[in-house]
Amino acid sequence: MLTVGLTGGIGSGKSAVTRLLAERGAVVVDADRVAREVVEPGTEGLAAVVAEFGPGVLARDGTLDRERLGRIVFSDPARLAALNAIVHPLVARRSAELRAAAPADAVVVHDVPLLVENGLAGMYDLVVVVDAPEEVRLDRLVRSRGMTGADARARMAAQADRAARLAVADRVLTNDGTLADLEIRVAELWEELVARAAAG
Repeated sequence: MLTVGLTGGIGSGKSAVTRLLAERGAVVVDADRVAREVVEPGTEGLAAVVAEFGPGVLARDGTLDRERLGRIVFSDPARLAALNAIVHPLVARRSAELRAAAPADAVVVHDVPLLVENGLAGMYDLVVVVDAPEEVRLDRLVRSRGMTGADARARMAAQADRAARLAVADRVLTNDGTLADLEIRVAELWEELVARAAAG
C-alpha cells in the first residue's frame, strides 16, 4: 500500500486531481467528507461538540449548524482549538479505518486541504501538491465559484502560502492549463504511484 497526502491551495484544481485519481483506481479518503461524517446526528462527535458549545449550534433538524459554529470559532482561537481537539482525533481515527480497509496493493490518496497548515506531511509515504500560479487560482475562483476578487484573495490569504506548500512536496503537479493537460499529468503521476505501491 502507498499512502499519498494530496493538497493544494484553493483554486489549484485539487478536487479535479482527486477525481481523476479515483477514476484510475485510487482509494480516496476525503478529509472534508470525513470531518462532516464524524459530526453527523447520533455520533459521539456531534454529542461532544454540543457539550462544548451548547445546543445553539444545532439546526432545527438536529444537524450541526456549521455557519453558526463557524461564527463562534473563527473569531476566537481558543474556541477553534477546542473544536479541533474534538474533531481532529475523530477524523484521524476514521481515516485510519478507511485506509485499513483498502487492499494491500492500493494507492490510498488522502485529500487534505490543510495538510501544510496542520503539519501532516510526515503521515504519508508521499506528498503531492497541486500547484497553480496565484493569478490562475484567483481567476478560477472568480469565474467558476462566483467569488468576488476580494473574497477570493481573502480565502487564499487564509491558507498556507505557495512556498510553504511546495516545501513539503515530494511531487508537484502543475495545473496551469486545460483539463486535457491535467489529465496527461495525472496519468503520468498515477503510473508512478502504482509502481511505487507494487514495489512496497
